[in-house]
Amino acid sequence: MIVNSGSARWEGGLKDGKGALSTKSGALSNQPYGFNTRFEGLPGTNPEELIGAAHAACFSMALSMILQEAGISNVKIETTSEIGLAKTDDGFAIKTAHLNTRIWGDGDKAVIEDCARKAEKGCPVSKVLNAEITMDVTVA
Repeated sequence: MIVNSGSARWEGGLKDGKGALSTKSGALSNQPYGFNTRFEGLPGTNPEELIGAAHAACFSMALSMILQEAGISNVKIETTSEIGLAKTDDGFAIKTAHLNTRIWGDGDKAVIEDCARKAEKGCPVSKVLNAEITMDVTVA
């Protein structure tokens, strides 16, 4: 089993507190986050943004494998994942993850779209999200 990790430090209350997060690889090191970066759009990151980046990256890698197995060549994939955070009766919950992917490749468009649907359901991050996951596909 491959194990990777991220870490976070938080000081203070919810609205006046500040945090920093890091990844095991060092790609992120003491990246600031807080209430204002999560709910007010100020500079810094937030958990949903990071989940979106992870989801887009995982999906794109899974799709490249599935396209290769289907014989699609000259592949280029650009993907975003929009993570929807909503207020619920007991706080907040991630309710949606919407993939938007644009795919270039030499092969049948219907086959490419089918491969994208397989990757949507099959990538490990899609599997871990307990949210409605949707997607728009554009084959260029």
